[in-house]
Amino acid sequence: MPLTRLRLGYLPLIDAAPLVIAQEMGFAAEEGLQLDLVRLTAWAQSRDMLGAGLIDAAHMLVPMPVGQALGLGPDLPAFDLVMFLSQGGQAIAVNNRIEQQLRAIAHPFDFADALAAGRALRRVVPGRLRVGVPFPFSTQLELVSHWLLASGFGAAELELVTVPPPKMAEVMAAGEVDAFCVGEPWASFAVDSGGAALLLPGAAIWSAAPEKGLVLRRDFADTRPDETGALMRALWRAGRWLDELGHRALASEILSRPAYLDLPPELAERGFAGRLMVASGGELREAPGFIAFHAGAASFPWKSIAAMIADRIARRRGLDVAKAMARAMPHFRTDLYRQHLRPAGAALPGASLRLEGALSQDRIVPAEKGQMILRADRFFDGFTFEPPAAP
Repeated sequence: MPLTRLRLGYLPLIDAAPLVIAQEMGFAAEEGLQLDLVRLTAWAQSRDMLGAGLIDAAHMLVPMPVGQALGLGPDLPAFDLVMFLSQGGQAIAVNNRIEQQLRAIAHPFDFADALAAGRALRRVVPGRLRVGVPFPFSTQLELVSHWLLASGFGAAELELVTVPPPKMAEVMAAGEVDAFCVGEPWASFAVDSGGAALLLPGAAIWSAAPEKGLVLRRDFADTRPDETGALMRALWRAGRWLDELGHRALASEILSRPAYLDLPPELAERGFAGRLMVASGGELREAPGFIAFHAGAASFPWKSIAAMIADRIARRRGLDVAKAMARAMPHFRTDLYRQHLRPAGAALPGASLRLEGALSQDRIVPAEKGQMILRADRFFDGFTFEPPAAP
């Protein structure tokens, strides 16, 4: 039987691994699919190509469909996020000048205490801070905004600059940003280029920040259920493979090939292993739980995440918060996740909403059948978010 071809857009980051592994390791073929992976250069391109039907699905920043739902993007067909593809995988870097100022006050660059790192940064940067983020609606923007505001920076002192991930090192070298938050391997690439030092992994701020999602047009998800389910199962199985011990070295080699990242495999392997180099001179640091694709229900698209992101975007943009949350939550399709992944044996939470930020450690909780483990999702400052009831 011939395979059904689907075009998937992705940006070159290690969190695109589920798409690449699904195709390269045969999970897509086992579901009857041939994935044509289209390498893109910017998140707006991903959004616009999906909206125009030039790709069937996209590896996309989790907050992007929320922004679309709130009417803050171009007028496109409705987007739905049907599963998370990854949690974590981001790192925050500073330029060489700030690195030396931090070392002068004996900051240890130890990844251990996000609040201490933020206060140290506030001490050496008493005024405005220019921070590169990959898109106005991105987990990176949410991470750095939450962290820096809690660390003593005022909102007016933060200039958030949109930079495509592969360009972060170049923009920092040109002096256009003082710091950035980006997904691997582009933080490590900037370190190896000699222009940056890693200050924190994203997981030090929010231990289970959902980073990328599988996003489809609603008309595709609703009218082509067989292909939607096959794609979700292939990517879910690829994520499970990626989180199994011993597979990430091979994943690094595959992902680093010219067709995908086109970078040395050791750069991807640092992010996969959570062993990051602070500066070009060395200083490896361990970052446990740096990235997850499957473990601890990492792929379940909680509606409470949609509500929390909508709440934050609405407050920044002066929108009605309650209306924003009500608009966003239906676009995180826990119903399709349950429908299409239940047959694959996925562990399914009994609810689609939860108190976000409440788990300081992994916890066993009731599932639809038996029990399951949820990953710790604590924020560094103890922040929690209680969502409204789902509309």
